[in-house]
Amino acid sequence: MKLKLRLPSILTPHSLGFQLLSRSLLVLAVILLFIGIFQYVVMREFLFKNKAETMQNQLQSVPRDVLANPEGASEGMGRGRGPMFFLPDMTLAVIDLSGNMTNLSNWPESRTPPKLPQQDYDEALQKKMRLNYKITRDDQGNEQLVVLQQIDMRGRILGVVQLSTSTAPLNDVAVSQLITFVSLSLLALFLGLLSFIPVMRRTLVPLSKMVDTVGRIDAGSLDERLPARQGQMEVDRLALSFNGMLERLEASFAAEKEAKEQMRRFIADASHELRTPLTSIHGFLEVLLRGAMNQPNQLHKALTSMHSESERINKLVRDLLLLAKMDRAPIMEMREGALDRLAKEMEHQMRLLAGNREVSFRMDAGTQCLYDADKMKQVVLNLFHNAVQHTDPDNGRIGIALTEAEDHVELSVADNGSGIPEEHLPHVFDRFYRSESSRTRKSGGAGLGLSISRSIVEAHGGTIRAESRVGEGSVFIVRLPVSPPYGAIQS
Repeated sequence: MKLKLRLPSILTPHSLGFQLLSRSLLVLAVILLFIGIFQYVVMREFLFKNKAETMQNQLQSVPRDVLANPEGASEGMGRGRGPMFFLPDMTLAVIDLSGNMTNLSNWPESRTPPKLPQQDYDEALQKKMRLNYKITRDDQGNEQLVVLQQIDMRGRILGVVQLSTSTAPLNDVAVSQLITFVSLSLLALFLGLLSFIPVMRRTLVPLSKMVDTVGRIDAGSLDERLPARQGQMEVDRLALSFNGMLERLEASFAAEKEAKEQMRRFIADASHELRTPLTSIHGFLEVLLRGAMNQPNQLHKALTSMHSESERINKLVRDLLLLAKMDRAPIMEMREGALDRLAKEMEHQMRLLAGNREVSFRMDAGTQCLYDADKMKQVVLNLFHNAVQHTDPDNGRIGIALTEAEDHVELSVADNGSGIPEEHLPHVFDRFYRSESSRTRKSGGAGLGLSISRSIVEAHGGTIRAESRVGEGSVFIVRLPVSPPYGAIQS
């Protein structure tokens, strides 16, 4: 049953959209909170400073002679002359040089001016007209804003005048501003939530498409690909990574399928190759058991045939073991030497194998490279024997050429045989592969010689290929590097 994957709702707590939305709003809320606190602190400080400047200007309007003689002002008020100063919600006091405080604002109700530490008054005596204000609490615990200014009478400092007022109205203004900002911030967060939901849903559409595409992919549909150009860099990179993974999986499945098919063909071909000589031996044994063993001529023929078939089996088994070793861990005893000298050493043997066929050699002198002598002899013999099998015994021509380039050595074996059809060329190096025209025992072997040659050449870090035209002949070209691949040299 195919499982259909769906992108969860954006309001689902565990969905990516919900997490992005909630975290974005949380970050925005924290930022707004810090802005609100900073605004409250700055606004409160601004209000205090502005109020202090206003109070200082009020102090500037108080006559200096009255401030210089606060006792006289207090006595005058005591005789019923009325208040000398009317400063609403404020208290006015004078502190002389001895630290004695005289309250000048005791009407219409009794108020006690806040008393500051003597150190603050001493500092105020050192300052002339600069703004000097303090925040303190009175006897009832109410917060007060206190402005201090020295009393300078004709160059003489007589004391400090103190004007104080409650900070409650100023705090109320700052708090109201903070409440307004918080209300607007909450409204902005709510509107942001309403607007972010469709925006986030639209942003996550590429992910939704990817989920739907991945849901359609299984072992039988690995050719599906995710859209890789959707305008979002991270999503596009993820899609490209998925597509690369799908390509590797598809190649892996194809390679596995091809390996299974090759194994099936290998088992079938190996069984066929082994069955033929075994059947032949079994037939001769039956003939001998029926009485032919008492007839010397038939006995000799049967034993000769069984010996030949057993040799074929031994050769086939040796070739299979060699291929298995080459597949598992090829061990090459690489030595530097002249490849043309190796070919010349084999010339006599190859002419014997060729019989009446014409054999020509064209080799550059001193073709130096690194190779395993025994393995390269096997390659040359396999290619030469293949050319012998597919050329006419009397009119056949086989040419062996060896040339040297800057970074490689090229060995070619050409013949004028029947050639290989184009559809068979890609498979000539497959194990047990023989074209239909070479299925007979007269011209076709087990089909392992070229496979062994390719394994040996690739173990040397080289390449081998075949070129052919039907009716004109074939040429097999081996290209070996002057320096072998890393790790190929073993002794």
